[in-house]
Amino acid sequence: MGGRIVLASRSPQRRAILEQLGVAFDVRPADVAELDAGEPAAVASENALRKALAAAHGDEGETVLGVDTLVATELEIWGKPPHPEAARETLGRLSGRTHTVFSGIALVRGGQVQAASAATEVTFRALDPATIDWYVSTGEWEGRAGGYAIQGRGAALVTQIRGDYFNVVGLPVATLVDLWPELLGGPR
Repeated sequence: MGGRIVLASRSPQRRAILEQLGVAFDVRPADVAELDAGEPAAVASENALRKALAAAHGDEGETVLGVDTLVATELEIWGKPPHPEAARETLGRLSGRTHTVFSGIALVRGGQVQAASAATEVTFRALDPATIDWYVSTGEWEGRAGGYAIQGRGAALVTQIRGDYFNVVGLPVATLVDLWPELLGGPR
């Protein structure tokens, strides 16, 4: 595998996860038009592919990682709320329900593309207006799919997860390693 790893994302959560794994990488954010409607797993996968392809410069020695994470209830996608009122609405709609966090992963290296996706179910406790107001007042919802961060104060909103915790944070580690075993230090 060798070469450089390029993360096609501005996400501090994705950077922190790669650092936690001991993976050296460069950051090259890709500004692309993202889909925001459709079958959620397909939307996340297509957005991840768009990011990876946009950040790839054709260098044979580099691997570009594109990732997209979204929150969905059935076919309704809950993106990043643009303002506090939208965050309140999103959290209210997720209150007391189970939603699915979908991530698409795309790797581009040497003109070849590999892709995979992950899904994790997250159940929220029933949230009263005071709890929603408390969480929105933290500002932690900003820039977060579904309007929450499970690795922060958003943990107080969650009663259960089924699947990869890191997927909910923003990078499904198990899926990434399955797709790219060499990431952790050599062929397997």
